[in-house]
Amino acid sequence: MIPQRRTALISVLAAIALIGLKLGTGIATHSLGLLSEAAHSGTDLVAALLTFFAVGVSARPADVGHQYGHGKAEHLSALAEGAILVIASLVIVWRAIVRLSGGAHHHVNVTWWALLVIGVVIALDVARTIASWRAARRYHSAALSSNALHFASDLGGSLAVLVGLLLVRDGYPNADSIAALFVACIVLASAVRLMRSNVGVLMDLVPTDAETAARAAIAGIEPAVELRRLRMRQAAGRVFADVVIGVSYDAAVGQGHAAASAVERALESALPEADVVVHVEPMESDAAVRERALAAALGVPRVREVHNVSVLAVGSGNELSLHLKLPGDLLLDEAHQVAEQVERAILDAVPELSAVQTHLEPLAEETAGKPADNVPADRETVAQIVRDATGADPEELHFVRIDDGLVAYLTVRLGGATALADAHARASEIEETIRSRLPEIADVIVHTEPLP
Repeated sequence: MIPQRRTALISVLAAIALIGLKLGTGIATHSLGLLSEAAHSGTDLVAALLTFFAVGVSARPADVGHQYGHGKAEHLSALAEGAILVIASLVIVWRAIVRLSGGAHHHVNVTWWALLVIGVVIALDVARTIASWRAARRYHSAALSSNALHFASDLGGSLAVLVGLLLVRDGYPNADSIAALFVACIVLASAVRLMRSNVGVLMDLVPTDAETAARAAIAGIEPAVELRRLRMRQAAGRVFADVVIGVSYDAAVGQGHAAASAVERALESALPEADVVVHVEPMESDAAVRERALAAALGVPRVREVHNVSVLAVGSGNELSLHLKLPGDLLLDEAHQVAEQVERAILDAVPELSAVQTHLEPLAEETAGKPADNVPADRETVAQIVRDATGADPEELHFVRIDDGLVAYLTVRLGGATALADAHARASEIEETIRSRLPEIADVIVHTEPLP
């Protein structure tokens, strides 16, 4: 016999003994307080029997029909016990009110042996309360914990009955009924508390303390993992956790498995005997998100060009911004409708985005141009600017004349080990210098190449 069932069996035997003592003494002395305590112990007998069978059922291993085990049998037992206690307390209240209102007159005969019986009852209540409480804490048993709570309420009720009998003996006949009412209030409060806590477990109420500990354990994992979802419930003192984590998009299978194992170890360390299931999902890279958004935007009619696509983490989600180039002859109302279509298309294609911001630009119309060879002064100025910036002449330089002025096309060579950002900055510096020194230049296009 497992220890939990052994403890429950002792509670059954103790409840039978207490019923006999209280019922016999209550009938002999006409004490409503003792009779109410006998009824209370009768409910404890039913509760102990339920607990005895429930812990036996809950200890069974998981099977095909009960893949999460049988732990909730304890909470069903505790819920049934709470219902029985509510009925018993209401009966006690009714009988006490009848006596106090004068509807029934019974002389309570307080003898020395009746007081001795109450003393024995109090001693048994103390012993079984301590035994059940220790067992409940050791085995994390909801049923044994409820037993300990009820035995403690029995102790309080027995003390109240003892005080009531002593007052009856001193000439206060209503003290016995008042003690019975006190017992009923203890029973009712215990039953409500017991039923509320066990209904929460049966309804899979989130164990807040366990959830807080789980989140803290996952946050402390190195290297860090992204917690996408955490669902928790409990039964028979055991916590069940379903966890979804995100790992790098290009992580290997072994890396994903290692991350899941790290989460399992962290939760089992923070919550001993926890049943943990971890699901691993890839975290999509920003580049992949941009590609999907770009494809969706270009699929909208009248969108000619999309550029400057960027993804920003804002609050709890990601936002995407982009520039749209549309035909320049479109009216603003029409352009706005196209932009809304683009935003909807992107959100449908990339549902993990929280928002899409668009910037509208007119598509530059094709411009006729012709070579401009008669600009030697401008050519020398541009070449000098390039020499000052790079230490060498431009690899290629030519001008095209358009309606707005001259466009300079030039190629400069930089070291192959130059970072792309530095190369871009150097090209931008050359462009700005040319524009400032040659205002007649309408545009400058700088192409960079590595040194041979």
